[in-house]
Amino acid sequence: MSEQIRTLEPTALWNHFADLNAVPRPSKKEERVIQFMVDFANGLDLDVLVDEVGNVIISKPATPGMEDRAPVVLQAHLDMVHQKNSETVFDFDSEGIRMYVEGDWVKAKGTTLGSDNGIGVAMIMAVLSSTDIPHPPLQGLFTIDEETGMTGAKGLKEGLLKGEIMLNLDTEDDDELTIGCAGGIDVTAAGEYETEDVPEDHVALKVSITGLKGGHSGGDIHIGRGNANKLMNRLLSMAAENFEICLASIDGGSLRNAIPRESFAVITVPTDEKDELINAIHELEAVYQNEYRTTDPSLAIRVEDTALPDNVAMDYFMADFILAVYACPNGVFRMSPDMPGLTQTSNNLARILMQNGQYKVSCLTRSSIDTEKIDYAASVAASFVLMDAEIELEGEYPGWIPRPDAPIIQVMSNLYEELFGSPAKVSATHGGLECGIIGAKYPDMAMISFGPNIRDPHSPDERCQISSVQKSWKYLLETLKRIPGASSRSSV
Repeated sequence: MSEQIRTLEPTALWNHFADLNAVPRPSKKEERVIQFMVDFANGLDLDVLVDEVGNVIISKPATPGMEDRAPVVLQAHLDMVHQKNSETVFDFDSEGIRMYVEGDWVKAKGTTLGSDNGIGVAMIMAVLSSTDIPHPPLQGLFTIDEETGMTGAKGLKEGLLKGEIMLNLDTEDDDELTIGCAGGIDVTAAGEYETEDVPEDHVALKVSITGLKGGHSGGDIHIGRGNANKLMNRLLSMAAENFEICLASIDGGSLRNAIPRESFAVITVPTDEKDELINAIHELEAVYQNEYRTTDPSLAIRVEDTALPDNVAMDYFMADFILAVYACPNGVFRMSPDMPGLTQTSNNLARILMQNGQYKVSCLTRSSIDTEKIDYAASVAASFVLMDAEIELEGEYPGWIPRPDAPIIQVMSNLYEELFGSPAKVSATHGGLECGIIGAKYPDMAMISFGPNIRDPHSPDERCQISSVQKSWKYLLETLKRIPGASSRSSV
């Protein structure tokens, strides 16, 4: 299927993307893609450095006549979110992404596409491998583990980057120039619970909530899409209130930065209540489908017989756990009072795993205001502190404070309107970008982020618009031509 991708224009860019997507590259398992990038640089006889955490930095001298321009860092991340539909048979650790073209979009068969941030990586590779693109002194910075903690950006040392300007290629709307982003912190609640044998008169049911849209827990959180963990908890609450159920397990969501699309639970119920419970669940399905008919039109609940579990949770724990999940905040907490339409603070109830006497709940709290982020994370944690869970707050990263007066922002704003006939939207994003972390280490470097239209990232519906990639590519090349002169402090 990648052969279809390789014929798209610009062919150099799309061929680099196809090559990259043939390399498995989950977060925290980037060894193969790091070597892929080293081999790429060596094949071009370009200087390449792999730092102590695994970031790859490739340097390319300026084209003749542009040596006096400000040095530029082109930055993207190597890892991708691995999500697939439950019915999709696919091994992310060994298989390349199965891409195909549908109209003006590149998609993947039942999995995430990896255009976040593989298209950005491919754009940089196309510039580095070119022989006819004018550009100032360049460094390509390819970070690792952006999606699950930004440990690549956090581990980047001072002094390695020589740029006065950094162009981050990790924005997903081609009419936006991003100059700020939210920070985040991971909130984890975990603990143990008492179990008991399944009551003798019970049968077991597996309940599946599927078909939700999911999406990026930063960029899509304001849309109001269903959270499978919250919907499953509401279902369990209804069942516990009206029937003599026992709870054996919950397995919902996956990654912290993905809105949960699916949740699965195993419950037991007295044999004589089984049919009535199934009817009640399907009645609730109709309620959900009405409530989420606009945002999640494919939402479905399936109930099926399953083998009796080894054990079930004690009734008191089930009651406490359902209440804690109910209390846990999810979605938008506050919109920005300063930037209309921008989510300021939110939480994603991302992952619930409960089985065999142990449970773990994972959330990602985001905010462009660090103090509000910490306070809201405490509110999230409090939901589970009340049931004596062990709480971990970790993986904190700062937001990126906008610098709208930076000259490169004016240059790129004017260029956008010149090329495309309308003003660019200069704004901040609620998603996490590495610019905040890198900017703290390189405070004199001006930064701006842009990229092509990517829809439903972090979900199997992820798709990248071909015409938009062509637009962003043109914009990048023209930007490189217009980079201003270097300051006296610049060194290459």
